[in-house]
Amino acid sequence: MEQLEGTDMGKWFKGWSAYELVWLGVFCGIAVGLTAIMKDSLFGFTVFLTGVLCVVLAAKGNLMSYVFGMYNTFGYAYLAYTNGIYGEMLLNLLFFVPMNVVGFFLWRKHQDGGKLEMRRMNLRGILWTGAACVLGSVMIGFFLSLIPTQNSPYIDAITNVLSVVATFLMVWRYKEQWLVYIVLNAFTVLLWVLRTLDGSPDGLLMIVMWSAYLINAAYGYYTWNKGAKEAYR
Repeated sequence: MEQLEGTDMGKWFKGWSAYELVWLGVFCGIAVGLTAIMKDSLFGFTVFLTGVLCVVLAAKGNLMSYVFGMYNTFGYAYLAYTNGIYGEMLLNLLFFVPMNVVGFFLWRKHQDGGKLEMRRMNLRGILWTGAACVLGSVMIGFFLSLIPTQNSPYIDAITNVLSVVATFLMVWRYKEQWLVYIVLNAFTVLLWVLRTLDGSPDGLLMIVMWSAYLINAAYGYYTWNKGAKEAYR
């Protein structure tokens, strides 16, 4: 089970593996390179960087994930608004902002000797979660399709629903959150590919960012799967 580090700045990288440090360095370097080549805004770069830090720290069960996540939530909401992805914008402002606060305190509360207590779902829980994802995506996609300026309504709906479900699973410390995140990140990459083809200036940077999330989600599942096994021994 991964240790839940404190919020002391000097402890951020304590206990990190070589893979994790290389992974973080590579994607931060990509962000810097793309920002320079595309002459992207400093704001777009900070959204990318805080997003990478947020998901890497979440994979390690680190409380600082929610600190970086709060900035990333506001920043990403603004980028979604300027690209006509209103479902993503509303999701971030109305859901992720309060859930960042809730998650911070729940993770801090559920520690065992300084370690985050990781859990796993039973089969019934997995089936109910899958059904909720499908039904929610269809319903929200229909309503978003009624907005004249909405882009990719059903893909936007899928990412919205999966984001909500994955966030609840994350706050409740279930390892299955990472399986949902894998599907979510794949669809979000597709969403920004479509926006890039339509001329979005922020599209390429967002594709790289969400691709980084996709890779991290696979690693997060590997890490949390080990943590959950240790907890249920």
